[in-house]
Amino acid sequence: MSGLDDLAKQAGDFVEQNKDKIQEVLKSEQAEDISDKVLDSVADAANKVTGGKHADTVKDVRDNIDKSVGNQ
Repeated sequence: MSGLDDLAKQAGDFVEQNKDKIQEVLKSEQAEDISDKVLDSVADAANKVTGGKHADTVKDVRDNIDKSVGNQ
C-alpha cells in the first residue's frame, strides 16, 4: 500500500471511530460562526466573478451548505 493509500485509510478509520464527536463539533456554535464567515466570503467571491448574474443560485447553494454545518 502506498503512503497516500495508507494515509487515506488512517483518515477514514479516524472518521469512522470518531463520527459522533465529529458531528458534535460540526453542530456547535463555533462551527456555525466560522462556517458563516467562510460561506459568506465564498458567496461574495462567486457573485463578483459572475457579476451577480447567479446571485439567487449562489444564495441557495450557500444556504444549503450552511444547513449541514453549525447549529442554525
